[in-house]
Amino acid sequence: MNTSDKLRNLDIKVTKPRITIYDILQKEDKGLSAEDIYNLCKKEDLYINLSTVYRTLDLFENKNIIRKYDLGDNKYNYSFNQDDHHHTLECESCLKKLDLDCPMQQIEDLISKDTGFKLTDHKLELKGICRECLEKLNEKEKKF
Repeated sequence: MNTSDKLRNLDIKVTKPRITIYDILQKEDKGLSAEDIYNLCKKEDLYINLSTVYRTLDLFENKNIIRKYDLGDNKYNYSFNQDDHHHTLECESCLKKLDLDCPMQQIEDLISKDTGFKLTDHKLELKGICRECLEKLNEKEKKF
């Protein structure tokens, strides 16, 4: 089934921007910001407003096509809704991003088993410095 048919099956009006954004998100195995998606659209010669990207992401989130991850500081990543759930680590120094399998599934399973409580959402914020930046920092400290 092509993207147009998938969108129609979800009662979503089919437009070129929506098809492109859907395809971009489906291809990616990591979370993307709205700005990342906007830039990828431009690379595919589709020039749309950033506001169109945000509206499309909101629509896709409401239709359970994608998940929105709060990275803190009013930053969000979006990823195609799959069974496996990821979080994004961002180095505070070089801003390199790394996706991490969500450790919450095991915790959710334990909570459900022990209490019968079903979690419907969670927020996990992880901050740190990547290995390369940490090594550079350690080298600077050795010189002093």
